Amino acid sequence: MTRISPLSRQWRSKLATLCWGLALSILSGLAFAQANPPIRIGSTLALTGPLSATGLVHKLAGEIAIEDINKRGGLLGRKVEWVLKDDQSKPELARTLYEQLLNSDKVDLLMGPYATGAILAAMVVAERNNKLLIHHTFGIPNQAKYDKQFPAWALGSYPEKTVPNTVFDAMASLDKAPKTIAIITSKFPSVFFLSTGAREVAKQRGLKEVLYLEWDFGNRDFSAIAARVKDAKPDLVWIGDIGAEGNQVLEAMKKIDYTPPLHTHVYPSPGILAAAPEGQGSFAISPFEEHVPFTKNKGAETLIKNFDSKAKTEGLPYTKVEVQAASSFVAWQMLEAAVTATKSLDDAQLAKWLKANQVDTVVGKVRFDGPFNYGDDMMHVKQLQNGQWLMVWPKNLAAPGVKMQVNP
Repeated sequence: MTRISPLSRQWRSKLATLCWGLALSILSGLAFAQANPPIRIGSTLALTGPLSATGLVHKLAGEIAIEDINKRGGLLGRKVEWVLKDDQSKPELARTLYEQLLNSDKVDLLMGPYATGAILAAMVVAERNNKLLIHHTFGIPNQAKYDKQFPAWALGSYPEKTVPNTVFDAMASLDKAPKTIAIITSKFPSVFFLSTGAREVAKQRGLKEVLYLEWDFGNRDFSAIAARVKDAKPDLVWIGDIGAEGNQVLEAMKKIDYTPPLHTHVYPSPGILAAAPEGQGSFAISPFEEHVPFTKNKGAETLIKNFDSKAKTEGLPYTKVEVQAASSFVAWQMLEAAVTATKSLDDAQLAKWLKANQVDTVVGKVRFDGPFNYGDDMMHVKQLQNGQWLMVWPKNLAAPGVKMQVNP
């Protein structure tokens, strides 16, 4: 019979104790994980389809926000998990996917999708289920009638008036202010809303309308529109575009050797417009660009550093933070602020807190106590100069040493 030495018995005892301790540690870890599961936040984005170029920007901004939150310990001591689905730029699909997120995926909270049509679809689902919906790009405030929806898109309550006035104020500051205007616009809901508002504001300000044209969202042939604009010879062209439409309009103009002296865009895809030679000189609206004083805002350093890296990895044509990335990041800042302040995931409590408080964000302090839960119109005017978007109006927010330029 084999004899077991006292030393062997000693090591066997230690090994048994070690295994027992390891087992307890694993069980304790499993129990902690079960007691502290991740907070699951569900949303969709336009990752494919005509809005996908901008949808990817929102995806990167969301990833940066969640990574930063988790590095700082998560929310309520729990990690944050993003359950993201592709709505293919289709509002009707977004509605179905938000139903899935709540009823099948059982997410804790919702985050809005990109673009007004999809957000409105998600809002219907959120209201039906009495859920909070923070969203970042809803462009028609008066249609946001659900009391638990909150916008990161700092347009103000009546952007059909305030946004055109901001743009026209900038144009009026030029040595040779425009006197005539052509307004051409997509029928995409939020774009059409701002463009028809601009038409009224232009009339009130004495700008002579020499052309007004509309196109259906999804149109790709802008040759006839470009020819009509060229013949009208406006001082300023208001281009009511979203996504790649602005590029397509300018490409059609280039083919007939026409460059408008001044052209302002509503919601262009900033990266692909910046990459296009014909895009130079374009104006657009924005609450944030990657230069002082905006770089001093809360979260700007984190967003800029990480977005540049991710955008390069994804091969984006423009790797700087601008309106889309900034507004998307704001939405996550709003969610974090509300959960942290209330120490709760209860939708009603979160909504009540947001309605009553301001949130310090990458675009400045945002509030939600105005009509339709909107606050201040924080949109300014930027221009594409030398391949970079730079704020040019108002002057106190302009990039250092930068002035508005007019195409020759």
